[in-house]
Amino acid sequence: MNKTVYIRNIADHVGREIRLHGWMYNRRSSGKICFLIVRDGTGFIQCVAVKKEVGEATFDLVESMPQESSLTLTGIVREDPRAPGGYELTLTSAELVSPAEPYPISLKEHGVDFLMNWRHLWLRTPRQHALMQVRAEVIRASQEFLEKDGFIRIDAPVLTPAACEGTTTLFETDYFGDKAYLTQSGQLYAEAACMAFGKVYCYGPTFRAEKSKTRRHLTEFWMLEPEMAFYDLEASMQLQERLVSYIVKQVLERQRRALDVLGRDVEPLLEVEPPFPRLSYDDALQLLKEDGFDLPWGEDFGAPHEAAISDRFAKPVFVHRYPAQCKAFYMKPDPSRPEVVLCADLLAPEGYGEIIGGGQRSDDLEHLERQMAEHQLPREAYEWYLDLRRFGSVPHSGFGLGIERIVAWVAGIDHIREAIPFPRTISRIYP
Repeated sequence: MNKTVYIRNIADHVGREIRLHGWMYNRRSSGKICFLIVRDGTGFIQCVAVKKEVGEATFDLVESMPQESSLTLTGIVREDPRAPGGYELTLTSAELVSPAEPYPISLKEHGVDFLMNWRHLWLRTPRQHALMQVRAEVIRASQEFLEKDGFIRIDAPVLTPAACEGTTTLFETDYFGDKAYLTQSGQLYAEAACMAFGKVYCYGPTFRAEKSKTRRHLTEFWMLEPEMAFYDLEASMQLQERLVSYIVKQVLERQRRALDVLGRDVEPLLEVEPPFPRLSYDDALQLLKEDGFDLPWGEDFGAPHEAAISDRFAKPVFVHRYPAQCKAFYMKPDPSRPEVVLCADLLAPEGYGEIIGGGQRSDDLEHLERQMAEHQLPREAYEWYLDLRRFGSVPHSGFGLGIERIVAWVAGIDHIREAIPFPRTISRIYP
């Protein structure tokens, strides 16, 4: 019996007859030779059926099966630099597992809305396949880096009793007669965990009911959120630049073929090494004024502002010490300048903007109580969070890395919706 082989391992079987399970992605035929492009979930390969070698019945089968029909093929692996991927399979037999109905996504240009309606099938195409490989590598590399650095993963709940990033963007749900919300961030729970374990991270979906229609916003997205006890802002920024550099390096090493499929110019990614430039909010505001932006002190930066700032740098750039009025209640004030807080956003180059937001957390109970009152937050929902300042409070910092945003930047794509398998936006919850 021939061994079943995945396309990703095809190079290990040159000259051998193997069995391959997959789907027919594309086909062209001259009447005597039929070329199939077959995918199996791990890659794509060209398969060649010669009529006089496989027989008329097998040839008619492969020549007539509809696009995306599932099949089992047997053939000999050949090395051929002219073939997609550098290898091809010379068929000896073919079996149709299940014929496909007329396939809605033809091999031509389609509009985005059309493709999003068929997202469950669009994922099968080479571009989307490559993007999901990049995404998987970003996730794998980020967790590998943190665990090598002594972090432990502590998952945070998805249903929460209170807000983390502001009450105006909460998805509310009934929780057995009480109100509950889909999490905006696992940060507060990770803060509790870091007081038990020192260095922790959580990874999972987060939800923001923002009515934003930009290329950088989703209502459901995934975040990696480390929290570190006894870390100040500078230590946190140093960790972030090492983490991001490691992720980029791993994608370049392990998913170069995927980047080639995407047409990504990798030269800018080769520049991503520590240290990253640092820019205060005040200095960033001055740069924006030079670029023609009239933004008053105290306002947060939006996508156009972040793009303008990051365009000045070849590497990701930190913008730190934002005004307290535009940041979350838990941020620690700068002791030398209380009107700004010890926070930093990491902006990716090439116009991609913020990929990480974080900072040093307030470790003073009285300050946190004043902040909660000022933000009109329900104290009873946060008593457990205040306990962290009652029982051995320490300086601590953390950040949230947006998976889809870093994937979009590393992959060089225009819109964040392609950086997640099934995107959720204000106008889409299907499929």
